[in-house]
Amino acid sequence: MKKIVSLLLLTVLFASCNEYQKALKNDDVAAKFEMGTKLYEAGKYSKAIRLFEQIAPAYRGKPQAEKLFYMFAQSYYKTKQYYLAGYQFESFVSGYPKSEKIQEAAYLGPKSYSMLSPVYSLDQTDTFKAIDKLQAFIDTYPNSEYLPEANATVRALSEKIEKKVFENAKGYNTILDYKSAIVALDNFIADYPGTPYKEDALFYKFDSAYQLGINSVEYKMEERLNVAKTAHTNLMKFNADTKYKKVANEMLARVEQDLQKFSK
Repeated sequence: MKKIVSLLLLTVLFASCNEYQKALKNDDVAAKFEMGTKLYEAGKYSKAIRLFEQIAPAYRGKPQAEKLFYMFAQSYYKTKQYYLAGYQFESFVSGYPKSEKIQEAAYLGPKSYSMLSPVYSLDQTDTFKAIDKLQAFIDTYPNSEYLPEANATVRALSEKIEKKVFENAKGYNTILDYKSAIVALDNFIADYPGTPYKEDALFYKFDSAYQLGINSVEYKMEERLNVAKTAHTNLMKFNADTKYKKVANEMLARVEQDLQKFSK
């Protein structure tokens, strides 16, 4: 019995593959559309794409075009070809503004670009693009069912940008460029006042000012040590029980010790 079932499945599979190959070679665009639709509905998106690519130019302006280009965009999205999906959804929105699928397509276009956003350490061009496109969707459809997800995605992408800016600023401290670190960390704190990285930023600013002060030439040392002392005060004002408290206080003791020679 199992052998018979297996044989039947193989027969159906072979017939299906044979039908697909015939459709690929067929000049009949209607047959390709029909086969592409069957494949799409069966979840065989990669095969559907091959057929849609062949017939897309011929269907522009035809009554079936709206359905075709919606399936085309969705097939790219389902196969994680997000650049192409984003482009196709945007084209769909532009070409079919009265479609019942317009809001879904208007959201999935920006979402496709959000899927291209890389880890925070890499170039964030695609992240900025996704944020802009998602914000445009939010502004256009403020009552959309997709609004909560769109807002959540914008927050996640914005947090990624924020982390990259912080890590870049902190990076100056890591490579011992303390002057640049102080400027970059100051800018970061000003630009992201509610950031979860504020305590870290304040500490690395203090550390940068500290390193600059204790290793300074004599005539600049007092001024720089006082800058470091102020940075320590700001850290403690933000969180008196900071995770950096022990090391920060040890550093402050060194700052105050070095400052004593200027009070004589």
